[in-house]
Amino acid sequence: MTDIKVRTLDCGVRVIMEKIDYVKSAAFGVWVKAGAVYESAENSGVSHFIEHMMFKGTEKRSARKIAEDVDKIGGQMNAFTGKEATCYYVKTTWENLETGAEVILDMINNAVFDSREMTKERKVICEEIKMIGDQPDDLANDTATELVFKGTPLAKSITGTPTSLKGISRRVMSEYKEKEYTRDSLVVSVAGNFDEEKFCAFLEDKFSRLKASKPSVTVRTAAYKPSFKVIVKDIQQSHICLAAKGVSLDDDRYYALSLLSNIMGGSMSSRLFQNIREEKGLAYSVFSMNSSYSSDGCFVIYAGVGHDKIRDALGGIEEELELLRRDGITEDELSMAKEQMKSSYVFGQENVTSRMFANGKNLILVDRIFTPDEVVKNIDKVSLDDIDNVKKLICDPAAYSGAAVTNRRVAWKDIWKWH
Repeated sequence: MTDIKVRTLDCGVRVIMEKIDYVKSAAFGVWVKAGAVYESAENSGVSHFIEHMMFKGTEKRSARKIAEDVDKIGGQMNAFTGKEATCYYVKTTWENLETGAEVILDMINNAVFDSREMTKERKVICEEIKMIGDQPDDLANDTATELVFKGTPLAKSITGTPTSLKGISRRVMSEYKEKEYTRDSLVVSVAGNFDEEKFCAFLEDKFSRLKASKPSVTVRTAAYKPSFKVIVKDIQQSHICLAAKGVSLDDDRYYALSLLSNIMGGSMSSRLFQNIREEKGLAYSVFSMNSSYSSDGCFVIYAGVGHDKIRDALGGIEEELELLRRDGITEDELSMAKEQMKSSYVFGQENVTSRMFANGKNLILVDRIFTPDEVVKNIDKVSLDDIDNVKKLICDPAAYSGAAVTNRRVAWKDIWKWH
């Protein structure tokens, strides 16, 4: 049996708990509504920088001791920063949950942000930025996404730039953390085998150092106009990425677009895979995906192709978009996509960390709980009419922005007539 509950502690922090009696593990995560969308041009990358610095030492733990205290209990600890939130988490056996959680809470409350450590970690992040730049598929995807969200906070870089990182001093970092890491902007997510009452009692006094609240922020919007960018690198393969406006996490069309993305490029039987790879032999990797945020979203098509096959690959993608516009999809395709999506969801439900992630993300970003039964029901109820409605977002080639990472200067007007 599983049961999802949300409780607001006396201190104002919300805790979402999914108790799973039949496992012997538990995952604990602290979600903070702090990410790239809340940053300025001057402190771009500060949320991600803070995430790194949390592991570099607290008032009572060195960086080594943070790692050792989790290793002593056989735990697994990590963190990540996104466009809209940062998450710090640990997975342990059920009897060590509080011990592992205490390490994360110590980091959240008592990180020291040592200036010498900041200097070293700034260099590490600059290497991370170089690494991303050296991965042309990720670079193409990030660039296309930024073009879709141009003029809005979602276009901002998570890592920042070497220039912006230089301007993030200990004072800048401390002030940002104090401003953004408030009790009303935190969500604690726990999934696995644990005592709910005991764990809430354990948490109650753990956030006293944080401010109670922060001012609400209005997300800036901008009119979307497709645009294109070519990045030239000395690489052996060209990477192309098309991106169009999608839907937000709580949009009624979310499940329909997710299913349509699966049909178009989510599996080996998908339309893009069969056309671009199997029939035309143009790409090893070709796929589509639906990326959604609290206020917006985008639909992405990616292909890695030979330098002389960019035009052919884009032509194949255009063929599939036209086929979708003209004929829609079949009942069999929809049924298959539903089974694939439900299976993927069920597989994730067998991992307590995945459940902690999903629950925490939904509560902090859209203020909602989605039970497993509700998710499966929402997938099952998508109809062909729903698909016909949502396909209008993605079947028009003129709706796409595009990015290409290739070995020579290419004019989009020569490879994509919808430029």
